[in-house]
Amino acid sequence: MPPKTDSAIPPGGVIGILGGGQLGRMTALAAARLGYSAHIFAPEADTPASQVTANVTQAEYTDTAALKAFAASVDAVTLEFENVPVSALETLAAIVPMRPGAACLAAAQDRLVEKRFLESVGAGVAPYQPVDSADDIRRALQSLGAPIIVKTRRFGYDGKGQVRVETADAADAAWRDLGEAPSIAEGFIGFEREISVIAARDIHGRTAAYPPVENIHENHILRTTLAPAQNLGPLAVEAESMAMRAMDALDMVGLLAVEMFVTPDGRLLANEMAPRPHNSGHWTMDAATTCQFEQLTRAVMGLPLGDPSPTAMAEMHNLLGDESDNWPELLADPGVALHLYGKGEARPGRKMGHWNRRTGPVPNTKSG
Repeated sequence: MPPKTDSAIPPGGVIGILGGGQLGRMTALAAARLGYSAHIFAPEADTPASQVTANVTQAEYTDTAALKAFAASVDAVTLEFENVPVSALETLAAIVPMRPGAACLAAAQDRLVEKRFLESVGAGVAPYQPVDSADDIRRALQSLGAPIIVKTRRFGYDGKGQVRVETADAADAAWRDLGEAPSIAEGFIGFEREISVIAARDIHGRTAAYPPVENIHENHILRTTLAPAQNLGPLAVEAESMAMRAMDALDMVGLLAVEMFVTPDGRLLANEMAPRPHNSGHWTMDAATTCQFEQLTRAVMGLPLGDPSPTAMAEMHNLLGDESDNWPELLADPGVALHLYGKGEARPGRKMGHWNRRTGPVPNTKSG
């Protein structure tokens, strides 16, 4: 019998989370505040998420028996990162509500599929074309113009799995650097700034969106988020609408983050989407009525969505590598809310935590 999907799961239930990273950790903590237990499914031992719950399954995502046992122990399942086989979600969905579903994950896992999907919901995107060889890279340079950004279609994040190509002579080396994996070439976009929107959708199709935020990257890794983004004008409504149209088209339950470029001529171009909590939403933990992790819990467990309104202007700053060693100074600052992820090794560029700071009242944009 298919799992029941149209009613709320009361507090006391169990939310299953695929993935053991910091997003799973913060979701588990938010779920606990609403009276739910979390059960983590991850291949790795001693993950950030497994440190905050007693319910942990350590198994590969291809272990069908483990997935079925996991499904039998929870009331609904979500995910905290998208590099999970679609087949795992299909196995779970036959037993327990899977939110988001396999179709949502499939659309976000492959950059070519993702681009075509975003176009289908009316979003502008950078010019692109598929790449399956070094010759395809050379053809992309001719048709899109130099430089181009060539990205693997799958498994890329924080700048991994992508190269910038300036000339045809660099095509062979670029193709080798990408592991000769199916890829996509994108025309280079001169953008004014990068923004993102996180939207939520519940089991009844109701949606709510956090305001767009401005993201500042260093070496392809998100360093700082400023929330809400200022001086967007009508683009703010367009950005929120884009995310909610995408969720409706996917019939998605959960959270969807959409990263976008704002061009100098005032256009909005969608870059990537993620069907999960997002680094650019961490500010909501200390400066929104409902944080993104509670909002995900509400959506997945069938509760009413919370108010996404900001309660203050805020800045979020990622702690990379050994920057987390500065915790004594950060805790001594009364304006800083520190969130550490419980990770062991502080490798360069690894996200070890973040801090939030409320920077002022939210401007009143109402007139009259």
